[in-house]
Amino acid sequence: MQTITIIDYNMGNLHSVERAVAHAAGTNANVVISADPDVIVKADRVVFPGQGAARDCMRELETRGMAEVVREVIRTKPFLGICMGMQVLMQHSEENGGIECLGLYEGNVRYFGTVHQEIGVRLKIPQMGWNQIWQQVEHPLWKGIADGSRFYFVHSYYVEPVTPDLIAGATEYGISYASALAKDNVFAIQAHPEKSADDGLKLLENFVNWQV
Repeated sequence: MQTITIIDYNMGNLHSVERAVAHAAGTNANVVISADPDVIVKADRVVFPGQGAARDCMRELETRGMAEVVREVIRTKPFLGICMGMQVLMQHSEENGGIECLGLYEGNVRYFGTVHQEIGVRLKIPQMGWNQIWQQVEHPLWKGIADGSRFYFVHSYYVEPVTPDLIAGATEYGISYASALAKDNVFAIQAHPEKSADDGLKLLENFVNWQV
């Protein structure tokens, strides 16, 4: 039986993610939450959840010696980043006056408020609630999920990758922004699949069965 490990770095709604992944996996996987680097490295699949501020996320990762663990597993295993677990894969975030992130992909994390002001749009920040994701590429994690399906979002910052080829999904909130990224064995999504009803569970099921 395969093991799916959810990274515990003291941030994020870990248990709701665990329940949703376990529900999606059924009897096909053993789902665990762990902060032990050995357990994470030995997992068959890894989920990197998160919510809160980029500064706090990076501090916890560095303090717990988890930054290098994330960099290692993202090179070798099916990897799912969720919300902040997507944002910190980039080089830099505008949050908290500017934060250096993991630097796994070229690009920045930008504040909706700044961009909305630049283009003269007034929308509530954070974006909180249901919104559509428009699929930009065919991908195994989109299997059985209709283009334009609605997922649940809670965020004030969004990812702006340098390379458009990374973008697997786009969402409109004053601007069109990258709400999902994909490359090789990595898939990351700004929305919370664990809170996104049937389509969210389907995405998690697809991750469980993803043959990279």
